[in-house]
Amino acid sequence: MIVLSGARIDGVRAMAFRIPTDRPEADGTISWDSTTLVLVEVSGGGRIGLGYTYASASLVGLIKGKLASVVTGLDALHPPAVYATMMSSVRNLGQKGLAATAISALDSAIHDLKARLLHLPLFVLLGGLRDSVPIYGSGGFTSYSNEELCQQLAGWVARDGCAFVKMKVGSNPAEDPERVRLARAAIGQRAALFVDANGAYGVRQALQQASLFAEQEVAWFEEPVSSDDLAGLHDVRRRAPVGMDIAAGEYSYTIDDVRGMLQARAVDVQQADVTRCGGITAFLRIAALCEAFHVDLSGHCAPALHLHVACAAARLRHLEWFHDHVRIENMLFDGAPVPAAGRIRPDPSRPGNGLTFKHKDAARYAVSEAA
Repeated sequence: MIVLSGARIDGVRAMAFRIPTDRPEADGTISWDSTTLVLVEVSGGGRIGLGYTYASASLVGLIKGKLASVVTGLDALHPPAVYATMMSSVRNLGQKGLAATAISALDSAIHDLKARLLHLPLFVLLGGLRDSVPIYGSGGFTSYSNEELCQQLAGWVARDGCAFVKMKVGSNPAEDPERVRLARAAIGQRAALFVDANGAYGVRQALQQASLFAEQEVAWFEEPVSSDDLAGLHDVRRRAPVGMDIAAGEYSYTIDDVRGMLQARAVDVQQADVTRCGGITAFLRIAALCEAFHVDLSGHCAPALHLHVACAAARLRHLEWFHDHVRIENMLFDGAPVPAAGRIRPDPSRPGNGLTFKHKDAARYAVSEAA
């Protein structure tokens, strides 16, 4: 039975889980040994919607406190209106950073709740442009040995059919060209090779590295300099070797962040992260901005949560099949996507985002909001 009348939000739950990595990980600017997932469940009309973000356990208090107080009683069938209310409520807290990730998780959960109330797959509700999306294998951490790097990249190509794979660079710039050469040898010409510096280089160093990476036909150079340096990104983009796209945007917390990057002509491919940018409501608006600027959009990490909105987003190029998040989503969610021929697709038989959280399996990873 399809619900056509309004369905008021009557409950908000939030929980945090810290999952250790399977081995030490690092990129060009930081290292880590665990990933924290913050789960949000929003109830209304006898259904529960699910969303999440990868951030800090400290979000739990904000979600269960201020944000829950402003969304409770609002109509789950109108997620953009709820999104606007949440954004207004954090004006004095700051709309970026942790507040943005909290709103992202809630917004995604409310969209999921709406789709479940209407007994529709979320990608259908959002007006799907496609029924599957290409992925690129992503990991290749700078903490990996050369053998680990090559095995991982080659596995995505041979096992999952990925047409693109990405590795981290920037921790030891002098070693990067050789690591890139080994990565190219491992995947051959079967896939495009991407590199991600996570803002580790300066402009001159990035351009020097780009010239060396071009010898191995690197097709994508992500965050060659800090994403806060729009002039530097623009300079690298303008002077990069032909055939090498410059990408950034994963740290865009608002639609205005994306607009600024696009107006600066800083990227060939705009990235956005549904767990950071404001959720599904904002991701679709970002997709519209990208269409207006004639720039392709790529979804950053969290592939299970991105899948449905990616099917509806204009000019979408691909999604990031990020090692940490793929591992966590396979461990803790029923319905997590499985790649085939380098693509993932939503299950049209499952309502909403198709995900069910495995609370029992996740219990041992639970952490307090103060952790």
